[in-house]
Amino acid sequence: MDPFSSAVAVDLVVLTIRERALHVLLVERGIQPDVGAWALHGGFVLPEEDLEAAAHRELAEETGVSAGIHLEQVRTYGMPGRDPRGRVVTVAWLALAPDLAEPAAGSDARAARWWPVSSVEHGALPLAFDHGVIFADALERARAKLEYSALASAFCPPEFTVAQLRAVYEAVWGERLDPRNFHRKITGATGFVEPTGATVRDGGRPAQVFRRGPVGQLHPPFLRPGT
Repeated sequence: MDPFSSAVAVDLVVLTIRERALHVLLVERGIQPDVGAWALHGGFVLPEEDLEAAAHRELAEETGVSAGIHLEQVRTYGMPGRDPRGRVVTVAWLALAPDLAEPAAGSDARAARWWPVSSVEHGALPLAFDHGVIFADALERARAKLEYSALASAFCPPEFTVAQLRAVYEAVWGERLDPRNFHRKITGATGFVEPTGATVRDGGRPAQVFRRGPVGQLHPPFLRPGT
């Protein structure tokens, strides 16, 4: 066996919030294998690229955006047989951004669109290759990190209200949260959010405007309902 015969790819789980619901970017494959199936966006790493550069390139191809997006590596998937074309090891990335625009399909895709996560998770929409597993792992990563990190602010504009931040948690977790309890916990987490001094009208009442604070970890953590 030639140890240099394997290929390396990147696959992206790109999440955004549209109309108060969590969505994932999927492409309809236009080439074999699995032509016509929906899949995560991704591609092979070029000889001169490192992994993160490849992820940014693929992200820009579909969304037109690569800067200002939260991007983190999830894990590596290398099960033999995961790609019928040969030995392909893929590095999965989680990308988060607020209200991304309509995607543009790449040259090897029939279409690209945002799918509600609720229409994809738990196998509701079968995905090509092992992308269902990759998607599930990345989605759980995003949901879990909201409990103990400031990741939720990656879905928000630079300045936001507590109600906007609560909408992020509700969309990602798929749970309704008590507004008063949420406000108390979020503003009580040291360094998570900082008031800007401005207010906006939110449902007829003035609401404070916040920005992301300096901390990356929440103390105490904000646990999902039922955990």
